[in-house]
Amino acid sequence: MTDKLRGLNGGTKSIEGELTKALSASLRGSLLREGDKGYDEARTLWNGMIDRKPGLVIRAIGTGDIQAAVNFARDNDLLMAVRAGGHQIAGLAVAEGALQLDLSLMRSVHVDAARKTVQVDPGALLGDLDRETQLYGLAVPTGVNSTTGIAGLTLGGGFGWITRKYGMTIDNLLSVDVVTADGKLVRASATENSDLFWAIRGGGGNFGVISSFVFRAHAVGPQVMSGLVIHPIEAAPALLRDFRRICDQAEDELTVWAVLRKAPPLPFLPSEWHGREVLIFAACYAGDMADGERAMKELRSLGDPIVDVIAPHPFTGWQAAFDPLLTPGARNYWKSHDFIELSDPAIDIVLKAIGKLPDAASEVFIAHVGGAMARVPGNATAFPQRDAHFVMNVHTRWEDKAKDKECMGWARDLFAATAPFSAGSVYVNFVPDDEPGRLAEAYGTNMDRLVKIKAELCLILGDGT
Repeated sequence: MTDKLRGLNGGTKSIEGELTKALSASLRGSLLREGDKGYDEARTLWNGMIDRKPGLVIRAIGTGDIQAAVNFARDNDLLMAVRAGGHQIAGLAVAEGALQLDLSLMRSVHVDAARKTVQVDPGALLGDLDRETQLYGLAVPTGVNSTTGIAGLTLGGGFGWITRKYGMTIDNLLSVDVVTADGKLVRASATENSDLFWAIRGGGGNFGVISSFVFRAHAVGPQVMSGLVIHPIEAAPALLRDFRRICDQAEDELTVWAVLRKAPPLPFLPSEWHGREVLIFAACYAGDMADGERAMKELRSLGDPIVDVIAPHPFTGWQAAFDPLLTPGARNYWKSHDFIELSDPAIDIVLKAIGKLPDAASEVFIAHVGGAMARVPGNATAFPQRDAHFVMNVHTRWEDKAKDKECMGWARDLFAATAPFSAGSVYVNFVPDDEPGRLAEAYGTNMDRLVKIKAELCLILGDGT
């Protein structure tokens, strides 16, 4: 049986059956074609807009399988895409007709409580990591959706509820084991293969295939002061300016994000508010409960909220609090800006757009980052934007394919209108597949070093997280 796969230069390569038979025999995992059990599971991504069919799929269950995939791709000049959690918005984890390396079955998490370190397999999700570390009262700074993959999140940078206190995900990365394009398994850390380690921390997934991460963990939980304060959208013009001031003055332990959307049918929200535009403040305090009560007092005193459900919550629960709004399979399109300051004109533009939301599942969130993250030099890792700033993500989400033009157009219009007030940088994990030119914005002055490292390593296996 001959398989037709996509080559590195865009053409089609014919792979004879003896080669794939030998490849299959070398794997602990499985080699799949379209129609085989597990093929669709291995190629399906969180973003329902992405529907690509790889030519062959390797479902890895160990580092040896990763090496076999890399060697097979290199020896046969094949394009290879790498899928871990499959959550990345642009869908780079799957390429049409390519060799697919699926790491989603590799989900082990091993905690060394005495050393406060965690070894994590590349297919693990944030929820896997949180559940294991919280058994010991520990946590690694990650993102805000428990179904996100740790690999893609880390390779792009990683920020969430405890970033201001403990830094980005990459700031807590101690080492990785990585299979490079020549098939070698190497360790990268501050003292071993340090250029590769620098590039991996924020530079994306095309410097090799990570087979294991080791992170530093911190004492967090088992409960954190956290929750939502929900206001009518009519109060948002004044409240977003108060939000800006509170964020600018906040201690590192306090993180507050603003979410603007139609209210979902939350059980604690009066039914008459379901489906109406609201402003949601989502807050978390990474510290003592009494200190958290004090730190959130001003936020909770603002205006006349519809509901205030800030209270002690299990850290694992808070990390998964937004999962119901981010379930897999829906169509998603994002546009994002960084703002060093959340200016009055930018606020006004966002609020005008919220009055024209194209779908009840669409939203704009504005995340405030800084603190410990901002005390790391911008050239210390590939991720460069270390100033305290606001990250706006225009998160358009819908189910009906017929609404693609409307929903994507709304996001693009809001993105364009707010561009004059942006910092000119962007978080690479928020860049959709129609913005390849924004890589220079994502990496700024670090771009030249990234290009040099990649050229030196001759890594041409393609992107994918």
